[in-house]
Amino acid sequence: MMSSYRFRLIFPLSLIVLLVLASLGAILGPFFKEFYLERMSDRIEKESAAVVYHLQDINLNDEEFLQNTIVELADRLDVRITIIAGNGEVLAESTTDPKELDNHINRSEIQSVIHGENENGRETRYSATVGKELLYFAIPLENEEGDGGFLRLGLEMEELNSIYQNIWTLLFVSFFIAFLIILILASKLTNQMVKPIEDARRVATELAKGNFNARTFEGANLETGELNRSINVLAENLEQITQTYENQQERLETLIENMGSGLILINTKGDITLVNRKCNDIFEEDTEEWKNKLYYKVIKHKKIIKFIQELFLTEKPTRKQLKLDVGIHFRHFDVHGAPIIGYDEKLKGIVIVFLNITELKKLEQARKDFVANVSHELKTPVTSLKGFTETLLDGAMDDEKLRKQFLTIIANESERLEGLIYDLLELSKIEGAHFQLDWQNISLDSIVDEVFFMLNDKAKVKNMKLSKKVVGSTNIVGDPHRIKQIIINLINNAIAYTPEDGSITVRIKEQNEAVLFEVEDTGIGMSKKEIPRVFERFYRVDRARSRNSGGTGLGLAIVKHLAEAHHAKLSVDSIVGKGTTFRLMFYKQQREAGNDKEG
Repeated sequence: MMSSYRFRLIFPLSLIVLLVLASLGAILGPFFKEFYLERMSDRIEKESAAVVYHLQDINLNDEEFLQNTIVELADRLDVRITIIAGNGEVLAESTTDPKELDNHINRSEIQSVIHGENENGRETRYSATVGKELLYFAIPLENEEGDGGFLRLGLEMEELNSIYQNIWTLLFVSFFIAFLIILILASKLTNQMVKPIEDARRVATELAKGNFNARTFEGANLETGELNRSINVLAENLEQITQTYENQQERLETLIENMGSGLILINTKGDITLVNRKCNDIFEEDTEEWKNKLYYKVIKHKKIIKFIQELFLTEKPTRKQLKLDVGIHFRHFDVHGAPIIGYDEKLKGIVIVFLNITELKKLEQARKDFVANVSHELKTPVTSLKGFTETLLDGAMDDEKLRKQFLTIIANESERLEGLIYDLLELSKIEGAHFQLDWQNISLDSIVDEVFFMLNDKAKVKNMKLSKKVVGSTNIVGDPHRIKQIIINLINNAIAYTPEDGSITVRIKEQNEAVLFEVEDTGIGMSKKEIPRVFERFYRVDRARSRNSGGTGLGLAIVKHLAEAHHAKLSVDSIVGKGTTFRLMFYKQQREAGNDKEG
């Protein structure tokens, strides 16, 4: 493009220069030719005067002498000399025999003299005698005898033509050199003018392509330099604006894609224009395929479609809690919808945010269940205490047998109430933010022996057999008091849910980086659907059996939280009617796991 611009600038300039030089040549060429023609005319006029002066004393009738004299003068002056009588007869001729020439009275130069148009006759024409173009000059000629006639000199035009040719050659060469010099200078000046413009065009093209790092050389030229400086400032501003926009866009995209809530943007036509990554998890499908499709064709939940339709109709911010069946589960969402209003107060679309509150709902339900269970668990012993106390106050106190029986029941219920409160306080402490473990090197084998000693009498009541099997080292790093609490709760739970004459086996097996701890019983077992809930607070597989055994329903919940504090892996295997196995994988060394409860 710039080459075309250069051509369009240089070509007219070159054409103008060429026309000026050609015009100048056309003027100077004839001028020089006329100049040299005048010089030749002056010369031949002077030479004619000299010949006339020389012929004044010569008799024109003496043809031989006249011929010799004319030839001699012609040789000296390097001209053609012709003596013509008044009647046109050639008396003498320097180039040929005068007798061979015809009458010259009708020659144009002679006629000019005869008719008195000029004192002399001048004519340029071709001579058949000498076969060349000559400049003729004729004047009247008279001698002392009074004989009249004409003197004519002829000068060859070859010299003038040669000079004229040399002049044209000189003019052509000079003008050609001048044209080349002007063309080179014009090209250089054009390049100096075009280069900044070319740089500006290049930078403008790069800016149009999005390359805002492009810069142009400013230079010292006032006009183009100012232009290029302005372009550089523009490029710098565009780069800053683009960088700011890209940063904002990147931050916005990062925020949208990594926000914990699902986001859907729908335009006024009903097409989904934006859907973030979280929606994949919420709806358990590839929501990227929803883009640029009508919302009611891709969203399967009628509640959401109805919510969107209401939002389009009202054009007001709306909030609802929806319960949706996603996959095989029900999920709860806090759905916020808002219209997008443009500067012209017209609707541009709507935005919908899905906040998954399923866990909050579960926690809320768990809190309700916890309060209900605690109330129920506390109500039973408190009712017993109140009932038996009132009975004693009403007169049973006087009967020693009844008094002793009632006081024993009151003591047992008080002990049960105390255990329940203790477990609640322990569970609250374990779940607290400031709970810490006293990490020590301990032996699981030794702790199991201590627990067996503590619970042996309770097992004998049901004629149960407690046994253990140890393979390898049982040393780990943990809190001995909390590990003992885990083992007590697991074995106590096994005793509670195992019928009489059953057996409870504790296995401890060393592995590469851990020690496997198992408590296996031959109890009633439980179904697979009950296993995930067995660690919930107050959950009992057999409520009557658990309550009769004096259990609080919090033991396994405490086991779960203490296992997590030790970073142990907890699992359960159970078969209904055959028994249950609780399995814990303790690591030999303390592990860093960013747990707030770790000490």
